[in-house]
Amino acid sequence: MKRRTLLTAAAALAAPSIATAQGRNVFRVVPEGDLPVLDPVWTTATNARNHGYLVFDTLWGQDASYAMQPQMVAGHVVENDGKQWTVTLRDGLKFHDGEPVRARDVVPSIRRFAARDSFGQALMDVTDELSAIDDRTFRFRLKKPFPLLPNALGKTGTPMPCIMPERLALTDPAKQVTEMIGSGPFRFKADERVPGSRVVYERFAGYVPRPDGPATFTAGPKRVHFDRVEWHTIWDPATAASALINGEVDYWQSPTPDLLPLLKKSGKLAMDVLDPAGGIGCLRFNHLFPPFDNPAIRRALLGGIDQVEFMQAAAGDDRALWKDRVGVFCPGAPMANEAGIEALAGKRDLDKVKRDLAAAGYKGERIAVLGASDYPQTNALALVAADYLRRVGMNVDFQSIDWGTVVQRRASKQPPDKGGWNIYFTYLNGTNNFDPAAQLGIRGNGDRAWFGWPSMPRMEELRAAWFDAPDQAAQKRICEEIQRQFWVEVPYIPLGVAYLPSAWNKSYSGVRMGFPQFYDITKA
Repeated sequence: MKRRTLLTAAAALAAPSIATAQGRNVFRVVPEGDLPVLDPVWTTATNARNHGYLVFDTLWGQDASYAMQPQMVAGHVVENDGKQWTVTLRDGLKFHDGEPVRARDVVPSIRRFAARDSFGQALMDVTDELSAIDDRTFRFRLKKPFPLLPNALGKTGTPMPCIMPERLALTDPAKQVTEMIGSGPFRFKADERVPGSRVVYERFAGYVPRPDGPATFTAGPKRVHFDRVEWHTIWDPATAASALINGEVDYWQSPTPDLLPLLKKSGKLAMDVLDPAGGIGCLRFNHLFPPFDNPAIRRALLGGIDQVEFMQAAAGDDRALWKDRVGVFCPGAPMANEAGIEALAGKRDLDKVKRDLAAAGYKGERIAVLGASDYPQTNALALVAADYLRRVGMNVDFQSIDWGTVVQRRASKQPPDKGGWNIYFTYLNGTNNFDPAAQLGIRGNGDRAWFGWPSMPRMEELRAAWFDAPDQAAQKRICEEIQRQFWVEVPYIPLGVAYLPSAWNKSYSGVRMGFPQFYDITKA
């Protein structure tokens, strides 16, 4: 199959007329897509995480070397051989409604986050007690040492470990919080939100940045230089390119690869890959229903998957923008390895896949495959996969829907013919994929696992062993075993890793690495 050409539209389309606040210092952004879910704890959608870092703050932040730095925290004391952590909040923390941030807000915020997050679950599994001591102090009493506690509460992957007011943090983790009151650098302007078109943030005058630390990634002082940040969803990439070149917008998060030469040629724009970890393309199975409740059927599909084909469709022909031979962890990360990679890197044989599917018991069941029509790089994965699945004899019901609907549908445990699903596609981004602590896709704890809900006891045992490993060498050996077990269980299929740049007007400087955050940015 030839690589799919994502777009052929001429970029000469007129840029849209974007209404904006007059007489205000405004930074205008084209995000990766619409913001259908506001709660950055309830969902793993990266757009909700990016939104969350404007509205909320975290206890720890991560610097450019991926080390944890205090953010809302003034300091902490570890006692009792690592089994007691006493944490103190810094001065000046205030929510957007004027209330101070107190320890009694922090405690339920951590619990709600941990109920949705892989890393947070691991922390709470070893926690005997989490309690507020006074307004500025809270304490963990642990069953055993957990040195990665700051990493769990400052992780930059999804979901976001944000701190909410107590009344919001007490919301059932299975339900979405829709009132956006945080303590971050920006207020969410609910009255100006236009679903599918615009999201607005206003500088929070009561925000007090950290006085010290490196201002990189999510760590250090977050200094705001704009009155407003406006997200303008532009569905057509060629129109977004024209808007950026013509100065109608200032920043485009996810240019499509075919338009990168045009953007470079304009001479007006800076471009860079802000997340050096990239995003691993992911074909995620629903393990609750046939046919993918059968691991033999999931394994059979490995034999025909060509990561090069998927990455060319999503990221283009430039090999600098993607890699194949990708397993569970981000290439270059300390835990990355090639154990069992032959499952995806050996000779591709579609006829053998057909025979293996039949031997595994596939009986022609209809499979609901969700494609995100408004996310070009994600939709490219879905289109290539749907074609592949048909070629190996699967009965594909390809459903082209918007990403907001995908986000809602993937959370459903209903049968595929009653609003559920069998397969959807996403990217596993950034530091979530450095090691087993935060890696969403390898959890095998059933109902508590990421969407798809696999039950994989052996994978859970290996993950627990990784946390208890005495040194990095032992951790690496366990990660090799995790990856070998991954090819047996196949909770999802990795489709390669993409490193896609963002683009912005050259007159702006101070763009942080990692993902869109919009503090520190200044205009010359």
